[in-house]
Amino acid sequence: MENNKISRQLKKIAKIINSLSCFIMLLIIIYLLIRFDVFEEEYTAVEQESQDPYTANYNTAALDNSKANIEIKYGFELFQNTPKYIGPDNGKSELVYAGNNLSCTNCHIQAGTKPYSGLLIGIINRFPQFRGRENKIGTIEERINGCMERSMNGRILPTEGNEMKAFVSYLKWLSRFAPEDGKLEGVGYASINIPNRAVDLENGELIYNTKCSVCHGNEGKGVKFINSPVYQYPPLWGSDSFNNGAGMTRVITAAEFIKSNMPFGATFENPILTDEESYDVAGYISQQNRPQKNNLQNDFPDLTKKPVSTPYPPYSDNFSVQQHQMGPFQPIIDFYKRKYNIKKIK
Repeated sequence: MENNKISRQLKKIAKIINSLSCFIMLLIIIYLLIRFDVFEEEYTAVEQESQDPYTANYNTAALDNSKANIEIKYGFELFQNTPKYIGPDNGKSELVYAGNNLSCTNCHIQAGTKPYSGLLIGIINRFPQFRGRENKIGTIEERINGCMERSMNGRILPTEGNEMKAFVSYLKWLSRFAPEDGKLEGVGYASINIPNRAVDLENGELIYNTKCSVCHGNEGKGVKFINSPVYQYPPLWGSDSFNNGAGMTRVITAAEFIKSNMPFGATFENPILTDEESYDVAGYISQQNRPQKNNLQNDFPDLTKKPVSTPYPPYSDNFSVQQHQMGPFQPIIDFYKRKYNIKKIK
């Protein structure tokens, strides 16, 4: 009897140990699943946020500190305060990728959420994308590095680096409610009626001095935030500006951007400058000195895809460099329609 009693107690203890072992194993498995983000979504949604891409909450401060959200927040920080993290004076030589102190938001206003200012909502859904400058279908990472080499006058980011991953995560987050094709009203810039004449540099200078210099300075050098490497108002020319390979050096592209965004307070619905004023001041800005990008002759392998206001040769036409820089552009547009049956709009 005594032996049977001991046997039953041992079996009971064994069951308890077995149950405890299973429970501990379950806890370990749950910990590992959480540790490696098996249960984690791409991001933790903001409570009760609108799913309309135009009115969604794009405030990263509303996100919690999950691993995915921390990467999104870093992408936003890179976007808003680019020189602080990857600029020439960030204090970490291995992280110097930008050659100037511009921030991404200087061109993509309101961190990429303002329509007609390089709107980035939905951009992830628009890639891979064919780009005439490279004459191939490129990835979003390649597009970001195009900005790094041109607008930021720097060098490419490693595709698998933390900064590139953060940029892409932020852009994915911006695109979370965009339509499948990524096409939204306000993508790119608003078109203008291109004046059928050359740029009037004197008028452009007058407009700059009366409407633009209050923010960007009399010499186009911009204004930084106090005790910060970040520009409140970016330089439009000079050594700390974008180089001559950037899209913003094209008069028509710059005029389209200016029309809907400048001076401060302008919108697509309520512009401040006329088409002609935007055209002249864009031409004036484009003629100022700025960094020069190497190997621009390799851009646009198919020269017929080159925008008519690209300020550097070669071209697949006989119009002068000066005319490609300052117009009139209508004769060039007419030439491409007549000879190549290509309808150019910029």
